[in-house]
Amino acid sequence: MKKQLKNNWKLFLIASLTLGLAPFNPTHIVGKLNWILGGNAFHPEKGLQPQDWFDVLLHGSPWVLLIISILLNLFALLAKNDQQ
Repeated sequence: MKKQLKNNWKLFLIASLTLGLAPFNPTHIVGKLNWILGGNAFHPEKGLQPQDWFDVLLHGSPWVLLIISILLNLFALLAKNDQQ
């Protein structure tokens, strides 16, 4: 699993730039993150609905996978340099 996460960074990058940013104007995930960080996500009347949370999961997961892949590659590179 760790090897797949590390080696598939190109796939995660493509997914992040397509699914992660769609729709492109305005960027959907940025709007949802602003909603969450602004505190309105948990408002009883104007809060996020279940479909909004699914949207955050759908558009945010490629970014999370890309960040994990980049970190794994960086740690592997640092470990390789330390061994030399």
